[in-house]
Amino acid sequence: TCTPPSHPPLPPSTAPQRRAMRSSAKERTQPAKGLKLNIDYTQPPLAPAYVLLGNFQLSEGGEVLKRFSEVEAVCLQALMADPLRPFVPQYHGSVTKGGESYIRLKDLLSGLKNPVIMDCKMGVRTYQEEELTKAHTKPTLRTDMYQKMVKVDPTAPTVEEHKQRGVTKWRYLQWRDNTSSTATLGFRIECIMVRDTNGSVQRDFKKMLTPAQVTEALLSFTKSQLHILKAYHSRLQALDEALKESPFFKAHEVIGSSLLFVHDRTSQASIWMIDFGKTTPSPSSVQLRHDVPWAEGNREDGYLIGLAALTSFVGQAISQADR
Repeated sequence: TCTPPSHPPLPPSTAPQRRAMRSSAKERTQPAKGLKLNIDYTQPPLAPAYVLLGNFQLSEGGEVLKRFSEVEAVCLQALMADPLRPFVPQYHGSVTKGGESYIRLKDLLSGLKNPVIMDCKMGVRTYQEEELTKAHTKPTLRTDMYQKMVKVDPTAPTVEEHKQRGVTKWRYLQWRDNTSSTATLGFRIECIMVRDTNGSVQRDFKKMLTPAQVTEALLSFTKSQLHILKAYHSRLQALDEALKESPFFKAHEVIGSSLLFVHDRTSQASIWMIDFGKTTPSPSSVQLRHDVPWAEGNREDGYLIGLAALTSFVGQAISQADR
């Protein structure tokens, strides 16, 4: 969600935003070391905000357009009639513009003043079991994944992998989750986006592993503002209740989905479930619990493990901010 993609062509109605995209890309700075976020709420808003949030394009009337995915569209349609509906962006169907198909979604940042955004990827794994099976059966060396691995940690590849300048997809997928807090905490902070004196900033938290680091990031993200932290805590608790009542959640593996935390200078704060492109129905023979560790073949996603941990860390941040 937080990595700017190679965008599909913009619909004709959004052509004026193309220049804004280029300008925004020029402004983006390199990740800074440490967790201190120098947020300046007096700066202009993230422009355009959803350009920084993945495969989104600006639209009109409080909507955004997202590159079409049949899997995601089916999920969103089902979620509109589920107890999770209040936690999911309003889905308005699909549209084709300029030869490209898009999903129409409510703009979650509409009306917010200088929004600050955090993306948390949920679950104990971020890949589907089918991806792992395919990687096992066709262990092709991937140069692109080797380069991604080296970019995060030059010492991660083995001597043999360095020599081949490639890793298998299976190796990369498991390394990616095991070197972040995904495998241990059930979620990872994918990125935090703020507006500071240097412009739009993207910060990478892939190697954040410890509870203390997560709590520090939450305090920095919220500037230790108690009312915002408490709003997030309440929203997470409400989400937990909705998940337990949700027929959709009971019947789906929620893989690669994120919780989007958003607040602004007026203290509006909310959390939304986004990104359902890898969320698929579980086999009818499998009764998912979502709160147990994953083992190959059990189809568990560990979503509730991550939600419980994240809720706990927000609670710890509240305690520290209240001192």
